[in-house]
Amino acid sequence: MSSTELPGVRSTAELSSQVGAVRVAEGEQLRTTVLPGLELAVRVRPPLRTGLPPALFVHGLGGSSQNWSDLMARLADTVDGEAVDLPGFGWSPPPADRDYSVTAFARAVIRHLDAAGRGPVHLFGNSLGGAVSTRVAAVRPDLVRTLTLISPALPELRVQRSAVPTALLAVPGVAALFNRLTQGMGAEQRTRGVTALCYGDPSRVTPEGFRNAVEEMERRMALPYFWEAMTRSSRGIVDAYTLGGQHGLWRQAQRVLAPSLLVYGGRDQLVSYRMAHKAAAAFRGSRLLCLPEAGHVAMMEYPEVVAAAFRELLSDTGTGESDRYTEDGRG
Repeated sequence: MSSTELPGVRSTAELSSQVGAVRVAEGEQLRTTVLPGLELAVRVRPPLRTGLPPALFVHGLGGSSQNWSDLMARLADTVDGEAVDLPGFGWSPPPADRDYSVTAFARAVIRHLDAAGRGPVHLFGNSLGGAVSTRVAAVRPDLVRTLTLISPALPELRVQRSAVPTALLAVPGVAALFNRLTQGMGAEQRTRGVTALCYGDPSRVTPEGFRNAVEEMERRMALPYFWEAMTRSSRGIVDAYTLGGQHGLWRQAQRVLAPSLLVYGGRDQLVSYRMAHKAAAAFRGSRLLCLPEAGHVAMMEYPEVVAAAFRELLSDTGTGESDRYTEDGRG
């Protein structure tokens, strides 16, 4: 099922439909993959040595590849890491077909991996990215060596009250209403709200990290497709929750063959902590890490703990090295 598409490469100055300056942490690079109807910004963390197996990190709703910078830095001695900006988020422009469904995002990840020839990868997903990664692992097991899910957005019968506003974005007209109601809110106020929602302990955000987040919020709000991406992606999650049969996310979780690590936060206001054991039962042979003080983005709050758990997964399953990579790091 490999694609014959080859990725194009542009400089960061040529990214289309963007405003503001690119923020790249020390040691990172940003490149663009161009495929028919799809343009993806990819954040790259070169490994500390050649021959390390590849990893791909997929962010959640409203996030970007920057959400993985801390964890990628901590795993630079373990994997050859890339983090993708899903279409319409981060530095990736909207998809040409304006399809923001979980299936479309999974298809974008698969096309990127096929074109780059990097599979099988250690695949990481947070929130929406967790649902996307679950679908990728289920339909293309050849592309996934291990699967690490942090607060994955899998269907819940009883959605937490604090997650209701996000779900409401899927309702036609609500996004426009939200936009009007929040018109007077500045980027700093919006960022504080998002931080309070996503972090178990907002005080863990450093002053520099908060300034960077405000800057990114300002940039995102200036994009003409900001609300479209949020609205249609929210609708995509809700639609994925209603799918039954072999396309249902819980059914696909049962089909995942890769060794899996599931990470849940006790203070998560978007994905219920009570879903942890259901997920552990669905993913065969999975291991579960519960962090009572963490919120929705444990890889940002406790990157050192998540990194240690991932290394333990590799050690226990023997999936830490890839024999398809030679000493110079190429297949």
